[in-house]
Amino acid sequence: MKRKLFSIVLTLTLLLGMTLPLAGCSADKNTVESTSDNNTVLTDITLNEVAHSIFYAPMYVAIEEGYFAEEGINLTLVTGFGADKTMTAVLSGEADIGFMGSESTIYTYLGGAEDYVVNFAQLTQRAGNFLVSREPIQDFSWDMLKGKNVLGGRAGGMPQMVFEYILKKNNIDPSADVNIDQSIDFGSTAAAFSGGQGEFTVEFEPHATALEAKGDGYVVASLGEDSGYVPYTAFSAKKSFIDANPEVIQSFTNALQKGMDYVQTHTPAEIAAIIQPQFEETDTETLTAIITRYYEQDTWKENLIFEKDAFDLLQNILEEAGQLDTRADYDKLVTTQFAKEAK
Repeated sequence: MKRKLFSIVLTLTLLLGMTLPLAGCSADKNTVESTSDNNTVLTDITLNEVAHSIFYAPMYVAIEEGYFAEEGINLTLVTGFGADKTMTAVLSGEADIGFMGSESTIYTYLGGAEDYVVNFAQLTQRAGNFLVSREPIQDFSWDMLKGKNVLGGRAGGMPQMVFEYILKKNNIDPSADVNIDQSIDFGSTAAAFSGGQGEFTVEFEPHATALEAKGDGYVVASLGEDSGYVPYTAFSAKKSFIDANPEVIQSFTNALQKGMDYVQTHTPAEIAAIIQPQFEETDTETLTAIITRYYEQDTWKENLIFEKDAFDLLQNILEEAGQLDTRADYDKLVTTQFAKEAK
């Protein structure tokens, strides 16, 4: 199974990483590594994000508003371009903290990693992708996909698993009732759709809005709304790092909570203005439209607490997708102490 292969690869990476010199990512971050302009002591932290997406707006608000610096952190943000790469960076010590789907922490733990990765803050509570149709549909229902050709995601990936979860909720067999094309690389499905492939496609932003802007497609459903509250992304670090650096994890979580508070109390236009430097290739009008779409579907939690019910739902989805043989212990892979104390 893909999960088992993924776990083996990550475990081997961990073993190899232990033999490599790690620059700037020691287990104990209590040593001062930087100072701010006003000589405030800062701790260098490398964060590896699974993708650079407007979907993660509260994190970018925290960066652009200087909340991490206020909390004594000099943050370096690196994009991993895939959960496997982000997890590898965390396990090897290349990154101190990872931001990805929590399923990766489950796979790694069940794969036997001794110094496993623990989730300490949840960011999104809805899926961030949308179903795009080639023609506008006034009253869409999921049974309209029966017998249709849909451009989907890779097997075992969270976008595809959530899509299949929704289909099953609507009494649709993903393998028998719908023709799902999973052969196209992530990020290339929108171009393939514009080129004439498929009758529907499942897209993240900004691709969904871009298809609409070009007249090549129309958003007819939100997977985030129809799947319910799913713990789509979370921040995590190796258990040893959290144990050695609780003050750093708390400061990091405090900065994130400030970003969450900002998006809860400001308009999409105000949020767009703050995070614009993170997305220079996207004009303000489009950025605002995308944030509005996420804002209206209640994408972001008011707090960062990763609840047990959410963790159980995640494992239900993994099991239904055939990616999980054994369930992981919530108390092993999630800590809520930092999110509960965030201010």
